[in-house]
Amino acid sequence: MVKKLEAMARNKGDGKQLAAAVRESAQQIWLAGLGAFSKAQEEGGKVFEALVKEGMGIQRRTRAMTEERIGEVTGRMSKAAGDITRQATQSWDKLEQVFEDRVSRALARLGVPTSKDIQSLMKRVEALNESVQTLGGAAPARARKAAVARKPDAAKAPAKKAARRARAAS
Repeated sequence: MVKKLEAMARNKGDGKQLAAAVRESAQQIWLAGLGAFSKAQEEGGKVFEALVKEGMGIQRRTRAMTEERIGEVTGRMSKAAGDITRQATQSWDKLEQVFEDRVSRALARLGVPTSKDIQSLMKRVEALNESVQTLGGAAPARARKAAVARKPDAAKAPAKKAARRARAAS
């Protein structure tokens, strides 16, 4: 159509023919537009539904992929948190051991005995006490402890004797 119009424009003598051709061309453009509009109305619903279905499919795939990625990231973060916790615990244990070692060395330099040393000495003192008591003819230390535990009853004895004397005098 465009070629016809160009040819007519060159011939300039046919002004009426050019106007008719322009009208005819405009008419065809108008009809093509109406046809396109009609097609769009008929198939617009179908195209819209197809686009909605495609969008839903994309959304499902995206959601599944996102959940998968979140799962991977969560796993990595949990592993990293476990590693950090383990390292912190190990560091704390090492620090505690270093502190204990230094305190032990400082106490040893000052000549402070350990609890094991004191317990060992207590056992030796008890053994020596028992052997001294045995050699001296006195009761062992355990027997004396039992007697000391009975002393409060012995303190009541003079009071009982005084009460008997008072009764006998009356």
